This record gives sequence, structure tokens and C-alpha cells, in this order.
Amino acid sequence: MFLKWFSDEEFSASKNFCYSAVAWLVVGVTFAVILAIKFVIPDFLGVNSYLTFGRVRVAHVQSVALGFLSAGYVASLYYMVPRLTGVRLYSERLGNFSCLAFNLTLSTGILAVLLGYTEGREYLELPRLWDWLILGFLLITAFNVFSTIARRRERQIYVSLWYFMGTMVWFPLVWFIGNRTFVPLSGLNDAAVNWFYGHNHLGLWFTTVGVGMVYYLIPVITRNPLFSHKLSLIGFWSIAMVYAPTGAHHLLQAPIPEWLKSAAIISSLLLLIPVSAAVTNFYMTTKGKWHVVFSNVALRFTMAGVLFYLMTCLQGPFQAARPVNFYLHFSNWVVAHAHLALLGSFGFFTFGAIYHMLPRILKKNWYSMSLANWHYWLTFLGFWLFFIVLTIAGLQQAAYWSQSTPWIQVVRALKPMMVFRMFAGFALLTGQLIFAYNVVRTALMAAPQPEELPAGIEPAPARV
Repeated sequence: MFLKWFSDEEFSASKNFCYSAVAWLVVGVTFAVILAIKFVIPDFLGVNSYLTFGRVRVAHVQSVALGFLSAGYVASLYYMVPRLTGVRLYSERLGNFSCLAFNLTLSTGILAVLLGYTEGREYLELPRLWDWLILGFLLITAFNVFSTIARRRERQIYVSLWYFMGTMVWFPLVWFIGNRTFVPLSGLNDAAVNWFYGHNHLGLWFTTVGVGMVYYLIPVITRNPLFSHKLSLIGFWSIAMVYAPTGAHHLLQAPIPEWLKSAAIISSLLLLIPVSAAVTNFYMTTKGKWHVVFSNVALRFTMAGVLFYLMTCLQGPFQAARPVNFYLHFSNWVVAHAHLALLGSFGFFTFGAIYHMLPRILKKNWYSMSLANWHYWLTFLGFWLFFIVLTIAGLQQAAYWSQSTPWIQVVRALKPMMVFRMFAGFALLTGQLIFAYNVVRTALMAAPQPEELPAGIEPAPARV
């Protein structure tokens, strides 16, 4: 069942990417818990070079960002694009082949990192060969998405498709440029390109596909019409125009050109426009159907993700201000902010999408909605504990550093926060293991129930 990599069955590619996302989620969060333990017990797992903090951190980031989130996003593309166009995915076989290739590429890439082979660039640590392999995967995905949309029966292009199409143009270019595919760079030039990639990985992949997913999920689950198509296009075109230069706000303390810093700060502030447009649309579309949030776990994850998305995008411009950036940079505040975006908003969007898509693809109820609720609350509360603890730790760090406190004193002072961080990690890992168990048991249930809708989930209308 899990190895039908060359099937032409409808939605089989989306299904395999869902399974892949869940597997990478468990791997990534396991790495995260190892890191959390190392903050409390530095000698945990001994002095084995393969499991040192630096290598495990890279494995964690790549497992979650490229593994869980990206696989979940492609699963959503391969499900939502056919639903919005009224035609089958252009090539399920190509999608399934790319899923197999993606998993092999990422598995070997992370193994290479654990063995000590890396480019040593933030978020781009995988060795050079893997850069090309992942670029090929992105181009295959773009080809499949655009070929499906080109054959659409629905004349109107719904806003989710605008976000998906924009992403499939922008992100392969971001990956190509960020990996210095043809032009080797060094020093500050490399740092500038690195953070062009780093922030646009967030903005022109995770944000744009994630927002498109939410524009699909909320109207379908609530059965409310989209509040404003015009507002959705304002959000799309404004993010297309202002997001790209923001990466340099990671380098405000570096000797890069001042005009580049100013462009990054201004762009960061202008991002309030697309965020306001999207969040207003999301909440107004849900108006009158808030009770569904309590009965539908897919919508509950999605709306929690919208809350975290709003928080992320209010924090971002605040942190881009020069005095704030100078005070908080390199502290645990920034780590909390990064997790607020990747786990809090985009992770929750992905959970919502999988909870909505998988029962429809399999034509089965979830094995246990009780387990789904446990997954939600362990993830939601575990994340809040993690976020609050790291935010407090970041403020402590910044205060100590501003007074030139010796490094080891700062480490000792933060020890209680690191213990709470570890407990939050255990809660998150428990939640993801419950989720994975629920997915496996649902997939293995023998008898599909085509006439019975999944518990707690409304039927999706033909048109959105």
C-alpha cells in the first residue's frame, strides 16, 4: 500500500506525499527532542560525531522543512489543484515517481549531513549534488501543476490557484539563485544570497502555498462563500511585489550595503498589507460558522494556524526595526519566532490539510477522532509552552548580553527554561506519534465506506 509509487490511481500521488509528510514529521520531531535533551544534558548520546548538536540540528531542520512541510504542501497541491480545476492531475505516475525520488533524495541528503558532508550554509546545508536533485523535483512538481491547470474545466481561476501558480514560478528560481547554482560566491555576497534564499523559502514557498491551502480549506469546510475575491487578489499581488527583498533584515548588523538593509526593513513593514488582507478574508469567511471549529479537527488546526500566522507577521516587522533587531538578534526570541512560523502557522495548515484530504482520498473515516483531538491539544499546548519558554529565554539572553554578562552565567541562568523546553518537546513528540498511529490505522482499515462521510467533516462542494 505504501509502496505503490507508480500507480495511476486518482489522488494516489497526494496520498503518498501525505504518508511521506507524516513519516518525516516523526523523524524531524525526534531529532528536535534529541536537541532539546542536549540543551539540558550536553553529553546525551555521548561524543558520537554523527549525533553531535550541529549535525542533528541540520537533520532536524531539513526533516521538518523539506520533509514534513514540503511533502505536505505537494500533497495539498496534488489534491487541491484537481479539485479546483475539475480535471484529474496531469500525471499521477509522474507525481508518484517524484515522491519516491524526493524521499530517496532527502534521506540520503540527511545521511550525508550526519556523516559530516555539508555546504555549511543556513537552510542550505545539503551537499551540492542534492541541490540539483531537489531543483529537479521542484520543476517536475511545477510541470504537473501547470499542466493540470492548463486542462481545467473551470473557467474562473480561484485565488488558491493564483497562489499555487505564483509559487511554482517563484520558488524554483529562489532555490536556483540561493544555491549559487552557477556562480560561486564567498563572504558577504554569499551571506546576502543565503538570506535571500532563507527568507524567501519562508515567504515564496511556505507562505504562498500555505495561504492558498487556507483559501481552499475554509470555504470548503464551512460551506461559506469566500468573503472577498478582490481582497484575496490584493493579498496575492502585494506579497508578490514586496516579499523578495526582506531577507536582508537578517543581516542588519553586518557590513552589507545600507540601501539593501533599508529595502529589507521597508519590505518587512509593507508585508502587513498582504497579511491583513489574507487574515481579514479568512476570519470573515468563517463568520457565522465558528461552531464548526469545535467539531471539525481540520478546521480547528487551520484556524489555529491562522492565529499563529497573524502573530508571526506582526512579530516580523517589529523585529525588522533596527533597535529591536540589534537587541534581540541571535537570542532565543528569534528561535521562538522561527518555530512560530514553521510549526505554528505552516505546520498547523499542513495538519488541517491532511485531516481534510486523507479521509476523502481513502474514502474512509478516521480510525479515531479521539486520537485526532489528542493530537491537536498535545500539539497546540506543547507548542504554546515551547514558544512562551523560548520567548522568555530570548528576553533574558538579550538583557544579559546588553550588560556584558559572562557567557557561562547566561547559560546557567537559562537552564530552567531549557528544562521546560525539553518537556514541551516531549509533548509535541507524543502528539505526532499519536497522529502517525492514527494515519497508519486509518490507512490499514480494510473496508472503505464510500457512502459515509468522515466523522466531523463536511462534504466538499464541487465548486469553491
